[in-house]
Amino acid sequence: MKVHDVEKFDIEKIGSVGFQATNLGIGIEIIEKMKSENATVFFGFTANLVASGIRGLIADWVKKKFVDVIVTTGGSLDHDLIKAYKPYLLGSFYENDARLHSKGINRIGNILVPNDRYELLEKKIQPIFEKCYEKYGKIVSPSEMAYEIGLTIEDDNSFLKWASKNKIPVFCPGITDSAIGLQTYFFKQKRKDFGIDVTKDMKKLADIVLNAEKTGAVILGGGISKHHIIGVNLVRGGLDYAVYVTTAQPWDGSLSGARTDEGVSWGKIKENARHITIDGDATIVFPLLHAGVKRKN
Repeated sequence: MKVHDVEKFDIEKIGSVGFQATNLGIGIEIIEKMKSENATVFFGFTANLVASGIRGLIADWVKKKFVDVIVTTGGSLDHDLIKAYKPYLLGSFYENDARLHSKGINRIGNILVPNDRYELLEKKIQPIFEKCYEKYGKIVSPSEMAYEIGLTIEDDNSFLKWASKNKIPVFCPGITDSAIGLQTYFFKQKRKDFGIDVTKDMKKLADIVLNAEKTGAVILGGGISKHHIIGVNLVRGGLDYAVYVTTAQPWDGSLSGARTDEGVSWGKIKENARHITIDGDATIVFPLLHAGVKRKN
């Protein structure tokens, strides 16, 4: 392949640039392939990305039914619900954090979240807990709760809104590790028998995997949302397609830093699967992936 000298930006030629741009081009091709082969597409991402400005691009894939299943962290639900009503603020990586704390402002990298956003969250989530309690009984699953949250949101940049509207399940295996999880403590003061059962979603998730002809995954970041996708695909012999985007490194043996080829050794990705790891910040890489596949879908 000829190394392309870029004179003007053309996403269709990004794969011939070299280095991580080539991996990006391969990632676009793999995503297009999983869609053309009618694979069941799993979309994994972490909460920090919903706190960022790419929340709307994530929602766009869900709105257009580009993905079939979402697996994410508890904080994604927090941020999506809050940002449906109030924006976050742009700051700096070099803020005086003691001063921020004294002002009731929390920092996520260079994104600032005032405490009143979490007061808003409490106001919005408590009635949803009550609805879940009445509709599903004492024990609710994370996907049921995510569905009910999405039904209350009108903001078009919300992935939960479009997931609920399009009946795309949102699995959140670590939901209690979030502000919503903390809010369950307060709700249980009134409804002591209320609970969130993450195992309640396992059959639902496994059935999707087992009934799929092929499966593919686009995973932004690492942690529990990444592993829950690749782990459940063990039951069918692994993913047929996988695209990872990560800034983590593999040298410490972490799951977040593990490349796609490591997943092959576990049977989480098939030996003959098409897969690639793109090293880069997802707030940069995902908009490029989005632009690359959008023009052909």
